[in-house]
Amino acid sequence: MRSQHPSPRSNGAKADRITRPERGTDATSALPAGTTAPQFELNSTPDQKVDLNHFRGRPVILAFYPADWSPVCGDQMSLYNEILPEFNQYAAQVLGISVDGVWCHTAYARDRKLHFPLLSDFQPKGEVARKYGVYRHGEGVCERALFVITPQGVIHWSYVSPLGVNPGADGILHALEEMKQEYAHA
Repeated sequence: MRSQHPSPRSNGAKADRITRPERGTDATSALPAGTTAPQFELNSTPDQKVDLNHFRGRPVILAFYPADWSPVCGDQMSLYNEILPEFNQYAAQVLGISVDGVWCHTAYARDRKLHFPLLSDFQPKGEVARKYGVYRHGEGVCERALFVITPQGVIHWSYVSPLGVNPGADGILHALEEMKQEYAHA
């Protein structure tokens, strides 16, 4: 089931463009399509780390979000959990990332029954979000940002949503389908 929220791509923008709403002085500059995705290794539990390189050879969806337990974040992460079978059709791995600590993520994932890793960009705070250009310095949180990364480790599509708006999954699914078509003809 796809999101009933407006699609980030409903404005007709091509998948290789970043769509950004107007924001105040705390606006970020998300990395654009065609950029090599910055490498990272973050904790998914207190004693386990997830390395982006581990997923080379398959698409990766990075879902940066401001904070566990907020209503919009809960809706967004629950949606991605519900449609994991659709992401799996593309062999895509979803990774949620916020600046919350691993214990907070552990409780949140258990409460929401999430079946994908939540990664803690806690120490140093926001380091990975900064690399991707989606750290909000004024608030000390990540933007609500999405990145679809190719199996070769290149950003194929990125989108920054207003903090209070669930970006849904249509843009992600469109980017995955577009990548599948491009690689089928390559």
